[in-house]
Amino acid sequence: MSGSYLTLITFIPLAGTVLILLLPRQRVELIKRAAALFSLVPLLLAVAMWAEWGQRAAGAYGMRFLERLEWIPSLGISYLMGTDGLSFPLVFLTALLSFVAVMASWGMIKHREKDFFALLLLLETGMMGVFLALDYIVFYVFWELVLVPMYFLIGIWGGPRREYAAIKFFIYTLVGSVIMLIGILALYFGTGAVSFNMMEIASKAGGMLTWRAQLWVFLALFLGFAVKVPVFPFHTWLPDAHVEAPTPISVVLAAILLKMGTYGFFRISYPTLPDAARAFAVMFAALGLINIIYGALTAMAQKDLKKLVAYSSISHMGFVLLGLAAGTHLALAGAMYMNISHGLISGLLFLMVGAIYDRTHTREIPKLSGLYVTVPVIATVLAFGAFANLGLPGLAGFIAEFFVLAGVFPASVTWVALAVLGMLVVAGFNLWMMQRTLMGEKRAEYAELPDATPLELFTYAPVVALIVILGVAPGLLMRFLDGPAADIVLRLGGM
Repeated sequence: MSGSYLTLITFIPLAGTVLILLLPRQRVELIKRAAALFSLVPLLLAVAMWAEWGQRAAGAYGMRFLERLEWIPSLGISYLMGTDGLSFPLVFLTALLSFVAVMASWGMIKHREKDFFALLLLLETGMMGVFLALDYIVFYVFWELVLVPMYFLIGIWGGPRREYAAIKFFIYTLVGSVIMLIGILALYFGTGAVSFNMMEIASKAGGMLTWRAQLWVFLALFLGFAVKVPVFPFHTWLPDAHVEAPTPISVVLAAILLKMGTYGFFRISYPTLPDAARAFAVMFAALGLINIIYGALTAMAQKDLKKLVAYSSISHMGFVLLGLAAGTHLALAGAMYMNISHGLISGLLFLMVGAIYDRTHTREIPKLSGLYVTVPVIATVLAFGAFANLGLPGLAGFIAEFFVLAGVFPASVTWVALAVLGMLVVAGFNLWMMQRTLMGEKRAEYAELPDATPLELFTYAPVVALIVILGVAPGLLMRFLDGPAADIVLRLGGM
């Protein structure tokens, strides 16, 4: 089985989709159990891969568990899958939070359950494929596959403005994807490659493409990835999608889909076009700082709890851009660390928002107060998530921000100072949110609210545990990230 880990972890959820579509619609409990099983198996496979990681000899670019099958030989397209220290933590995160999202959906999705769980498992297959594909065409197929289930998951099970949010998400990401495809084709033809193998094209691009061509290709790829992150000013789809999406989909959207964009920068843009990456370093820094400060200030102004968390995600993704701009080993490793820590923290916060909304039927911060008295367990977990979100030492968010800032410091003290300003605003809106929702007198209409159920605690527990573990033992994750960060620095010429 170890020889086909990647195929199994990618396509077992797809098999679950097919099975669920064959089940009778009225067998809701059976559908839920099938979804749980077919999302649990990839998580168990990810755990097995982690256990076997150190025993596997690394191939080119540190790749492990490589699988290859010719697909369209005449065009040099093959089913090439592999994982390294950059992608495996994202694979594990995808497996964990997809399972968490399925379990969270058990009590939240009340209609068309068969369609919902089938689409959610299909979405997991698309996300896994993006992080594992090493052939550009296979990568693009999985990238586009993610669009379809997400469109329907928002458009059918979302809030009052779900159609608008779904269409906006689809149009933004589709346009970005098409531009990205142009960049991929330019790489293929410009380098004279005989295959769409990412590693082979990366080894040729620097010598085969002119300086001007590298800049244009980099920009084309940037637009495709920037929409997903999202980078200012391509961010406007995100708050709408988050607010209208059902809670489990908000978890997946913030924790995993946004990382597809940052992963594209690490996997493709920087290793393949390092000269262009150096040329655009200041642009990345400026956009990263705008994301950090603008996202934080906008979050501070929100009255909707879900929008606050959404804009918080925009702010935290700015640290990834800032780490990319600095290009030092520590900054890049910190940016990769931020991908994982933010995935866990934002996923937990959206779970808590969903739990509160299910009980109070409102997300308006002015209408929430005294939750510590009425639902103490939910309030405690929300407070934990907020402290992790603001970068409290001892939790995963602090490690990521510290690594990024320490890595950026040699490049520019000014960038660090502006980022710290944004961090202060982040701390402010998290503390303000807790003061307004958790403290104060309890509202009479919320006096009899039920606290967290055993199923809800089951979904919170692994996420909370990992946020703590990665906050006190960062070496567990850095053992994966150090190698890819060093490789990128080497490609950048020690920048």
